Amino acid sequence: MNDEPELEESSLSGPVTSGGRTVEVQIYRLVGDPEWTLELVDEYNNSTIWDETFASESAALTEAKKAILQETISSFVGPEDGKSDGKWR
Repeated sequence: MNDEPELEESSLSGPVTSGGRTVEVQIYRLVGDPEWTLELVDEYNNSTIWDETFASESAALTEAKKAILQETISSFVGPEDGKSDGKWR
C-alpha cells in the first residue's frame, strides 16, 4: 500500500532563466485538490514554497514570474551547500 499522496504536476512547470540564473518553477497539487501549489527550486536544490495556493495553474505561473521580476531571480537562489547563513529566505 502506498501512503504517499499522489501529486499532479502542471504542464506549465519548467525552467525560468533571468540574468544568467535559472530556477525550476514547479506547479503542482494533490490529485483531486482544486488549488495549486507554487515552488521555485534553484540549481542547488534549495526551494521556496509559497504559503498561499492558487486557483489556477496560470495564476501560479504569473505569480512566479512577477516575483522573479520584482525580487530578482538571485533572491530565489540559495547557498550551494544548502546551509543558510541567515541571509537567505
